[in-house]
Amino acid sequence: MSPDELLRFTVAREADVFLLRQCGREVAAVVGLDPQDQIRVATALSDVGRELIAARPTTRLVFRLPAAPAPALVIAIDAVGTSGPGWDTARRLLEEVVVRDDGVELVKSLPRTHTRPTPEQVARLRDMLALPDADVLEQLRAQNRDLLETLESLEAKRRDLVRLNAELEETNQGVLALHKELSDELEQTNRGVVAFYTELEEKSNQLREAAEARTRFWSNISHELRSPVNSVIGLTRLLTAPGGDPLTDEQRRQIDLVNDAGSTLLALVNELLDTAKAESGSLRPKYAPVDVALVLAQLQGASRPMARSPEVELVFDQRPTPLPLVSDEVLLQRILRNLLSNALKFTERGTVRLSARTDDDSGTVSFTVTDTGIGIPPEEQSRIFEEFYQVPGRLQVGVAGTGLGLPYARRLARLLGGDIALRSTPGEGTEVTLRLPRSENDVVNAGVALVVEADDAVRARVVISLDGVADTVVQVKDGREALERVRERRPDVVVLAADVPRVSGPEILAFLRSDEALRAVPVVVVAAGGDADLERVAAGLSAVVLNSTVIAPSTLRRALREAGRVARSEATR
Repeated sequence: MSPDELLRFTVAREADVFLLRQCGREVAAVVGLDPQDQIRVATALSDVGRELIAARPTTRLVFRLPAAPAPALVIAIDAVGTSGPGWDTARRLLEEVVVRDDGVELVKSLPRTHTRPTPEQVARLRDMLALPDADVLEQLRAQNRDLLETLESLEAKRRDLVRLNAELEETNQGVLALHKELSDELEQTNRGVVAFYTELEEKSNQLREAAEARTRFWSNISHELRSPVNSVIGLTRLLTAPGGDPLTDEQRRQIDLVNDAGSTLLALVNELLDTAKAESGSLRPKYAPVDVALVLAQLQGASRPMARSPEVELVFDQRPTPLPLVSDEVLLQRILRNLLSNALKFTERGTVRLSARTDDDSGTVSFTVTDTGIGIPPEEQSRIFEEFYQVPGRLQVGVAGTGLGLPYARRLARLLGGDIALRSTPGEGTEVTLRLPRSENDVVNAGVALVVEADDAVRARVVISLDGVADTVVQVKDGREALERVRERRPDVVVLAADVPRVSGPEILAFLRSDEALRAVPVVVVAAGGDADLERVAAGLSAVVLNSTVIAPSTLRRALREAGRVARSEATR
């Protein structure tokens, strides 16, 4: 007997088949196979045993436990053929049925945790072969009981499987119903979004048409009013001219009142007409060197009569050296006159001061009007630049005005490339500062501005900040559409998001700089935060980076002016 041999068994009659089945199960249990594999081994041996009884009178089987090449239970059978249903069962239940020259081997792999049987276990297995027939029948009954238990276990598992399948089907139906409900809600939401955008587009068209109608109305009514107002002013001047009929003091006073009212009305009409022109883009500044000292002197003489009382002192800070400024002198005077008029109207006593200075760092000239008047409440400061809005207050009563002065002044300031900022404290006074670029070359006055930004909120702030800078603002949300628009029409300035989808901002910038016709276009790259790599790329491609959190008319104009200088410098290389 070899060292790896466990047991020898001879099949010679029908009763041996039952004993072989029980012996196979016991051997499988001893070598460490689980109950399912024990039943597989026992069933395979039972079916093969029947084939052996039918084929020959006596057949020997040897149970071995070789350690190589891999641990396995090997049952060597002294047989010459492997055809028949029993052998097919063995092939299905075991790993291998190996046919050799001296017989057949049935192979069942063992788990890594298997244990080698002890001598006592081997002796007990061999004792099973000496059992009388009665004990063999008892073993058969035990096998039948085991089979019944297995069948009951399988039936219980089948019932559990049916129950789980039913639960799964119910869950699937719920998932399908939920999916359908979500799909219906999503479809309804999509329809609502489409309807909302359609309505939004209609409202935008209506607002644009209303703005155009308002501009036409202001232009028409201003033209219609100018002629009769000029006639009234001309007639009053004829009445008071030398050589005319003599007038009493009362008549002269009344004619002066008519003349003053006519002059005020004419100034208002001119403001309306200029505002309409500025909105339509037809008001163009006429740039020339400005004698700031002369402008201040003229304003000083014209503004003194507007003081509310003799207790108000009007002060103009004169600089010993002239301020370098190239701008539209007429529009500058109108802006400063409106700022001084507002300060004098709402200052009962104290000082109204106008000062001018240069800022070399920003390349601007600043005009600051400071008063000691009633001030503006914080909640009203965001509305004073709205057209036709007047801050309610006791000094407003009896003061002529339409609420157009400050909006008109800011619009002209932006037309000149600058802006107006305001600070005010109720009861202490107000400070209004006009900042203008010193040179015409620093003025951003574009025909077409291309804004490339996917974020609706950021894009809206950029468009608002471009008011007074560009006649036409083209808005796109992705880089591919931006490139198509650039090919269709050359923009004068480009405001570009760094993270624009489809084609990135730096890629669009590189395309612009590679085209000879687009190399000099000023480009401002908008980014969410400080990005050193982006700033290096932008600087290398002659662009300026602007933080999206500080977008405002003044910051965007400064960025565009700087971008214009950088682009012009690059184009001349």
